[in-house]
Parts: sequence; C-alpha cells; structure tokens
Amino acid sequence: MKRFWKITGLVVFILLLIIVLSTSLVRRSSYFNENYYKITKDRIDSIRTVMNEVKGPVEAGFAKVNLTPVINDSVNYYEGQFRRFPLAGYGDRKGNPATGVHDSIFVKAVAIKTIRESIVLVGADLLIMPPNITDSVVNLLARKGIRRQQLVFSATHTHSGPGGWAPGFIGKQFAGDENKDIQRWLAVKISECITLAINDLKPTRIGTGDFSAERYTRNRLLGESGIKNNDFSFIILEQKGYKKAIIGSFSAHATTIGAENMEISGDYPGYWQRRIESTSADIALFCAGAIGSQSPVGEGEQFDRAKYIGESLADSVNVHLGEVVLNDKPVLSFVSTLIELPDYHIRITPKINLSTFWSKRLMVQPENVYLQAIRIDDMVWITTPGDFSGEYALQMKNSLLAEGFKSNITSFNGSYVGYIVPGRYFYLGGYEPGLMGWFGPDMGEYMMDLIRQVSEIVTGRENL
Repeated sequence: MKRFWKITGLVVFILLLIIVLSTSLVRRSSYFNENYYKITKDRIDSIRTVMNEVKGPVEAGFAKVNLTPVINDSVNYYEGQFRRFPLAGYGDRKGNPATGVHDSIFVKAVAIKTIRESIVLVGADLLIMPPNITDSVVNLLARKGIRRQQLVFSATHTHSGPGGWAPGFIGKQFAGDENKDIQRWLAVKISECITLAINDLKPTRIGTGDFSAERYTRNRLLGESGIKNNDFSFIILEQKGYKKAIIGSFSAHATTIGAENMEISGDYPGYWQRRIESTSADIALFCAGAIGSQSPVGEGEQFDRAKYIGESLADSVNVHLGEVVLNDKPVLSFVSTLIELPDYHIRITPKINLSTFWSKRLMVQPENVYLQAIRIDDMVWITTPGDFSGEYALQMKNSLLAEGFKSNITSFNGSYVGYIVPGRYFYLGGYEPGLMGWFGPDMGEYMMDLIRQVSEIVTGRENL
C-alpha cells in the first residue's frame, strides 16, 4: 500500500511539475515599461524627422493576375496545376482539397509614385496575406530594388481561397496540409503582379470617398448591443487617358459561404470586384477592413448572399463616385515601420497561458511585422497585421474626423498576429479574444497607441 502511495505521489508531482513548466499566469502590466514598446517607439520617433509629405503630380499603375488554380492529375506549379488544392478558412473542412472552381480569384496591385516615394498597394483573394509568402515576395522583388517598406499588403479574407501556405499544426487547421508548390506559385504570381503595376505608371488623378453601409454588417461578438464600424471606404485612381482603378474596403468577414462549400470562390468581395470591373473601372481591388468582431449581413444563403452583398456594395460605390473630385496634385504622405511584439499569451484559461517556450513550438513567431499609413488629401488609410477590431477602427475614425480627416483601417498587411480586440473583451473567452487573442490583454491598446502615433505623423498633426 505504501508503494502505491509513493508511486501515486510521484506521478502527481511529475504532473504538477509539467503544468508549472508548461504554463504561466496571464501577465498584465503597463506596456510602456516593456522593451517591445520602447524599441517600436524609438523607430516611430526616428520617422518624425524625415516626414515625406508631398503635394504635386503623381503617377499610378495597375495590374491584375489570375490566382485560379487548375486542379487535375498534373503538377506544374508554374502553370498553376495541382493534384490537391486545399481551401483556407474553416477548420471544419479538415484540410480536404477543393473539388472545383465556382468563380475565379486574383491578385491585384496599384502602384503610386510621387517625386519622393513609390508604394504599391496589393490585394489578393486570400484568407490572409501569409507571412511566409510575403517574405518570398520581398526576396523576389529585392533583386529589382523594391523594398518591403514600399509594399502595402491586404487580402479579401475569403474563406474559400487557396490553402497550403501555412506551416505547423495550427496552420494546418486553417489552411490544410502545407504545400511548397502552392507557396512558390503564390509568391511568383504576387511578385509578377507588383512588377506589372510598377511598369504601368502613368500620370494619374486621385480621389477618395466613403459612405455608410450599416445594413450589411453586424457585431458578432456582442450582437445588437455591440458597436460596429459601418463605413465602406474607397480610393479612385484614374490614369489620364488610360485606365481607372478603384480600391474598396469594408469591415465584414468574407464568410457568407460556409465550410460545406468545397469550391474556390472570392466570396462577396469577389462579386464586388467583378461588378465594379464590369461597370465603372478597369481594376477593382478589395481590402478587408477592420473585420474583427464583424460579420456580413444580407439576403439569401451561400453564393446568393455573397452576390447580394457584393453587388449591393458595388452599386452603392457607383452611386457615390459622382461625389468625388479627382485631384491631379494631391497631398500624399506615407509611413511604414517595423513593430515589436509582446510575448505569446496563448490561453489555456482566462488566467493561465501556455508558456512562451511551448507556444513558440506550437506556432511560428511572427516576424517582419509592419504598421503602415497612407494619407491621400483628407483620407488616412492605415494597415494592420491581423484581424483588427471594428470597434477600435471606429474610435480611430472619430478621433481623426475631429481633426478634419476621414480614415480607414485594413487587416492582413503581410504578417499575422491573430485578433486585435479591446482588452476588456480578453476575459470573455470564445473564438476571437480567447482562441485568437495571442498576445495578451494589452495587445489592443498597444496597437492603438502605435496607430495614433503614426496617424499624427502622416497627417502632420504633431507639428500643429
């Protein structure tokens, strides 16, 4: 009997030791005192002395490259041919491959050149802009003298787009089995699109606009009592005598098509892009907005609902195009900075984390994480590296509006740090703040602090 209790005691001790070594308590302290904040603030402060605001003529170039794979028995990734092609977006699919193509998907790019700087806005019909794909694109373009800081990425966030790009156990749950051929193919196609846009530069007029689209989104975290970011924001670029591009952004998840769908599709952003390209522009590029906690609302089911939302939003854009005055000498400025991150806080319970050591073995640590902001006259377009909160975006919008600026915040700008939501929701648990809130209860306020700082620089408000 004594032997039994000794063995039992030893087993309990070992289990407790494993728990202690593999977990930690949720740490909540002021991020102002943390090294990651001090390093990032120093980087932002260094930008303040080299502000690149310019008012004058601009050039812009547009490009569109097909990302629709050919699914057959051949494997030739240069031609987009694959035997198995997983869809990214829903864990319920269990990594099963696509059965076909419902509608074509694309990557699109808009290059903008001033006398001081050239930037390229890139949007793709992908769940996110995968960090490893971003790194590959940057490496390919470095040979042409194009820097990461010049590239402003986004994705439509379709949950029926290409998978196979994510490494690791967690990545497999959302994007299926890792496939190096798919990764190479995506990097080549995105790089090709960026290059084509830069080679298409021509004198251009630019304008911006926005309108309320409240009926097409809801707060999925808190329901009717929740705050929403309702605006659809857009940028018009019209080459003199040539082509026109429209960049649009809306804050509702592209989840009108559920996990039961096994066909490739751009979801409602795909319908929006096709409608715009058939009615009012040569290139339509969609950027997922501040979609954190926001779901789509529309009539019908599955593809019917995707069509209803996408085409309704496009028709609304067309109505508002006539209100926009295009400027051939706009005020433009641009800020792009690397940011540091807190330690992982992957939760087991609201008060207990998996240790940083084990978290880094479960998930790839995000690297090359950027925060970027573009000013076009009175519009500020801010890009973030995750599912950014619609509630936070509305706070920023109201703050900038008081200073005379419109604004829009987009998600998925080339890295991925999970969901960025207000810290007061951290202890709710659930999918967004629980499963996908990877960096602790202060991550939201930290990111908002950085966004406020870069917005001050890009608008010149710090000099007033």
